[in-house]
Parts: sequence; C-alpha cells; structure tokens
Amino acid sequence: MAFLQNAVFNISVNHFNELPNDEGIEIAFAGRSNAGKSSAINSLSKQNRLAYVSKQPGRTQLINFFSIDDHISLVDLPGYGYAKVPENVKNHWIETLPRYLQERNSLAGLIIVMDIRRPLTKLDIQMLDWFAPRQKPIHILLTKSDKLSKDKSLRTLMDVKKIVREKWVNLYQTKFTAQLFSSLKKQGIEEANEIIQSWLNLNKNNIPNLMS
Repeated sequence: MAFLQNAVFNISVNHFNELPNDEGIEIAFAGRSNAGKSSAINSLSKQNRLAYVSKQPGRTQLINFFSIDDHISLVDLPGYGYAKVPENVKNHWIETLPRYLQERNSLAGLIIVMDIRRPLTKLDIQMLDWFAPRQKPIHILLTKSDKLSKDKSLRTLMDVKKIVREKWVNLYQTKFTAQLFSSLKKQGIEEANEIIQSWLNLNKNNIPNLMS
C-alpha cells in the first residue's frame, strides 16, 4: 500500500502526558526486544531506516510516532523483556504501556511482533491481556519465519491462532488475525499491509478528508 511509504518520523515521547493530541488513527506495533519489530516497520514502509534497527536488544525505549498524513500514525512502542534495561525503566514502562493501550482513543489496532521461535512469551500475553478487552483488532506477526521449516512455521502459526482464540477472542470477541512474516525474505508484507488498510477503512468515516 503506497501510503505507508509516506511515513516520516514525527515525535518520541517518554511519558503518557507527552503524547500527541488523542485524535486521528494510530496503528501501534509492540513486541519483545529483538523480535524484529523495527525491521517489520521498515519492511512495511519500504524504508530502510524509518525505525531504528539494532543487533542490541532494548534500544527502543521511547514511544515513537511516524506520521503517514495529518490523520494517520504508526506508533512504535518500547521493546519489552530485555533483562539489561535498568529496573527504573522497566517499572516506568509497566506503568506507561498499559495506559497507552487501554486509554488511547485514537488507537485503532495493535500489531504484536513475535519471534516465531519464541511466540506468546509472558510479556506478549500481558500485552494481549491489556489490549484485548477493548475489542479492537489485534494482528500478530510471527517474524523470522525463514528460521524454521515451512511445516514447522505453519504448525506454529496454527498453534498461536488456537491459543489466542481460546484465551482472548472467545472471551472478548476481539477481531484477531495472525500471519507468518520475514523481513529478510520479504515474506508477508502485502498481507500485513492489507490488514492495516482494512483497519484504516473501518475508522476512516470518523476522519474528515481521509484517503479513499
């Protein structure tokens, strides 16, 4: 989808009260440190350095906003689960992330990035627990799918879908999708972009002059 290529960095914030005005449409990306979240954002926007990519986990410690146009933003949430992040930083995000996920009105959907070799970690589950009750769409990207055989990748995808449906979808009637994804092999980019486009279409009637 061409409009994702228009993404440009807007602002980084550290505290909930520093967030931009709560209006328009936001699509947020969350994921465990080193799960491939920044690489996924770069692949979807077809920009090599839109989101910072590092071999060192835990580099994304701020909430980063990337503007698509005046009304639409992609939001890169801090990577979680990296042991070497200072305790005060961990505690800060334990307070800030649930507030963003539970209170942000413009948040239209959450994309959770999981390394296919380690899906549904304790902290991934926490993100689902925070966001699923809002009954807004959730999409899981099982990244680095090129690291597993095709059969094992598909089995993992089926297992993740089964668990999420049983634990969250059936309870909250949340709209949920999941897919295989590989930034390295350029796998799943079109499918993920179509999901994002569908979320924007669901919300565009609330935004004046939004693209068709």
